[in-house]
Amino acid sequence: MPCPHFSITITQRSRGQSAVAGAAYQSGEKLYSEYDRKWKSYAKKQGIVYTEIMLPANAPLTFSDRSTLWNSVEKIEKQWNSQLARRIVLALPREVPADQFPAMLHDFCREHFVSKGMCADFAIHNKGDGNPHAHIMLTMRAMDEHGKWLPKSRKVYDLDENGERVRLPSGYWKSHKEDTVDWNEQSKAELWRHGWEVVTNRFLEQNGRPERVDLRSFERQGIDLAPTVHLGPAATQMEKRGIQTDMGNLNREIRRVNHALLAIRKLIANLKSKVADLKEKWEQLNKEEPREPMLADLLLRYMDARREERTDWALYAQRSGSLKDLKKVSHALVCLHEQKIRTVDDLQARLSEKQTEADMIRNQIRGKEKRMRDIQALLKACDSASRLAPLHREYKAIGWKKKQESFYQKHKAELDEYNKALRLIIKFYPDKKVPAKDLREELRELTADVAALRPKAEAIKAELDDLKTIRYCVSYLQKEAEMSAENDVPKEKESVIDRLHEKQEIINGRDWMKQQGKTQSPQK
Repeated sequence: MPCPHFSITITQRSRGQSAVAGAAYQSGEKLYSEYDRKWKSYAKKQGIVYTEIMLPANAPLTFSDRSTLWNSVEKIEKQWNSQLARRIVLALPREVPADQFPAMLHDFCREHFVSKGMCADFAIHNKGDGNPHAHIMLTMRAMDEHGKWLPKSRKVYDLDENGERVRLPSGYWKSHKEDTVDWNEQSKAELWRHGWEVVTNRFLEQNGRPERVDLRSFERQGIDLAPTVHLGPAATQMEKRGIQTDMGNLNREIRRVNHALLAIRKLIANLKSKVADLKEKWEQLNKEEPREPMLADLLLRYMDARREERTDWALYAQRSGSLKDLKKVSHALVCLHEQKIRTVDDLQARLSEKQTEADMIRNQIRGKEKRMRDIQALLKACDSASRLAPLHREYKAIGWKKKQESFYQKHKAELDEYNKALRLIIKFYPDKKVPAKDLREELRELTADVAALRPKAEAIKAELDDLKTIRYCVSYLQKEAEMSAENDVPKEKESVIDRLHEKQEIINGRDWMKQQGKTQSPQK
């Protein structure tokens, strides 16, 4: 994808910058600056593959020499804070052959700069590292027909409502400065960016490439993505050497978030397309004869109602909620199609059927698990009884009461365990004859039966969960309809007079009851 980089800066003397030094840097030459009487040498700079100076028709031919041009610019600017040159750095598309880069810059500079009276000095840098780019230096003063530099601005006197000049208290005429050219207007930057975009896309199209470049920001393009930040030369070099920087980490995080957002949008678009297709199919199936509302339609209405509820939520929360609803509804539609459920009555019947089946399997599992616990307890009791029987016989064989009590206190835990095991055995087998072998065989069979029933129970539970989710969506719509119906019914406001009449009737009724009570009391 072509890189949309396009930056514009001003070479300012107040920042210690030099137009001659800038020209020497981008051209990789050694130039002498007459302003500060120093050599500006960048002859060892690598990766410079092409340089050229383009002049307007009224410029002196001597300005074709880079040193003459920019020393003339330095000489005409007298102020310590003068603006010396305008610099543009733009990315060149790697999808276009490198031998066409000069032609691209010719077209761009001729149309937007040279034809307007600017001198354009440009250089193409390409180290073969996948970052071809160009530097353009532009003069900031216009020239007359003889090639003489003109002033950047002129004095204009302010006029009053009568067209007369306004005199200040100091005695001077009120005035202001106006630029002699419109090159510094902010709208020009937008025009130049668009011009480079047009040139780049034209060359991409001529070379049969499908890519296109857009130099507008994501916000102006209507793309809801976060833009990356400019690294700068120092951070770029550190990243190339494998050293992570804060700006580089920030860009990596921005790219990761943008990639996730694009994936979410793609998923939402796919889900919307599937839901639209399913809705269209349902409409085709049901348009022949009027029937009660289909569950597919109700699910789509549920999704719309939920979307309307979230209109005042944050944008990220709206997207997350819509994505969850799309997944839920898509899964529910697939479930309805597989189980051939179309109406609410079909749903209720299937729910009852599955609930009955789930209860039956659950009761079977619970009965078998209870029997398994009883067998395990019996087998454990048999082991305890056989292991502790000699100790219990020794205890019973003691004839002296005190000695027997002392023996019991010493072996209390073992004797209590024996008695507990014996009580459990007698509960199931009064004759104390426990068929341990048969019990172990029954335990193995029960374990196998429970293991076979659990997958069935889980499958039925999953189907029930899906059906209950669909029922929840339908119930949600019914509640919404009932609430909207209640809100639509106008409530008549009871007047004060009506309330007074009601209270008076209540008082009259009480008085009548008291009189009735008084008249009936003597009869009692």
